[in-house]
Amino acid sequence: MTHPVTDRSRPDLDDTTVEGLGKLSEALETVEQARGQLYGFHQHSGKADLLLQDAVELFRKAGQDALADDLERDLVGRNVIADRWTFQIVEDYDATYWSTFRAFDERARQELAGGDRHVFEARMKQRERTAGHPDHQAGPALDD
Repeated sequence: MTHPVTDRSRPDLDDTTVEGLGKLSEALETVEQARGQLYGFHQHSGKADLLLQDAVELFRKAGQDALADDLERDLVGRNVIADRWTFQIVEDYDATYWSTFRAFDERARQELAGGDRHVFEARMKQRERTAGHPDHQAGPALDD
């Protein structure tokens, strides 16, 4: 039976493994940022369509029916890419890429570090903090 490691800097792991876990974590954080931008794209595109509908209504009110008809027919509710609205792009990204990426990150952490997250950063904190300084305490799950 293995005993839990209380020091999240994981002195039992070699530096290269910890560096690899750090790079994988950094890559996942970048994917999370991309996903956030994708959700922003989804929301901005949806808002643009609602604003477009307001413009169509105003053009109709102004008697500009030909332009309003063309906008409503050709642009309101249009797919943003072939066969897709933005919610479908987000769903495909989540199902195809994001969830797979997260699963591999979880697998690597479980197999290599007993599930511990941010081992690379925990080592960095241990290395960079000033021992004994009241504002540099190790904190939870790090040994002083």
